[in-house]
Amino acid sequence: MLSLLFLAKKKKQTLEESVHLIQQGDKKLNNELIEAYKPFIAKTVSVVCKRYIVASDDEFSIGLIAFNEAIQKYSPERGNSLLSFAEVLIKRRVIDYIRKQAKNPTVSLELQPDIGETEPRGTLIENEISLDEYRKKTDEELRREEIFRFQAHLKEFDLSFQDLVEQAPKHADARKNAIETARLLAENQELKESLFEKKRLPIKQLEELVDVSRKTLERNRKYIIAMTLIMSGDYVYMKDYIKGVLES
Repeated sequence: MLSLLFLAKKKKQTLEESVHLIQQGDKKLNNELIEAYKPFIAKTVSVVCKRYIVASDDEFSIGLIAFNEAIQKYSPERGNSLLSFAEVLIKRRVIDYIRKQAKNPTVSLELQPDIGETEPRGTLIENEISLDEYRKKTDEELRREEIFRFQAHLKEFDLSFQDLVEQAPKHADARKNAIETARLLAENQELKESLFEKKRLPIKQLEELVDVSRKTLERNRKYIIAMTLIMSGDYVYMKDYIKGVLES
């Protein structure tokens, strides 16, 4: 950790710059960064588990792995910071782990009676219901957090949820076309960088890529930008919305 602080002071690196070096193969810096952010990892895992987490807990190990995954997968173009990305990924991986444990009676100790004891069937059912309610509550919290993050992201582009409600294409085919335009934009590195830098839709360049009129692009501008942000970011629940639109 001391070497990490020294390196940061010496080169005045941002966290994102350190991650870039790690992605280029700096394993030593990778280990130092994980060590430095163990308190952050433990705190994030504790939020999901609703209890104090220590290094010996399995959930903490899941958090460490998820944080390392975030380091390797992070890109500034996602539109959020490394820690925001890591927080979402850690919570997602820990929830997946909890769900897997709950489905496996051999490792779900809370659902198993002690050897030699007989636990009433009603108690087991109550535990199952409690776990299901916990999963639903956790999903709701993550969905709410994602909405707040997306709302803040929209604000950077001078957009709001109200804008999307008022200006979203009314017809299903029009929505699908707008989403397809957003997908092409998200996959085009040059155009996506232009969008994130200038905070406006590169309509002229898009005209050359899609079979949509300039008038239609301008009319659906806000919706296309919002869909591009979702596709370029870590918005799990929002992407489900896009999937639903395309499959409808």
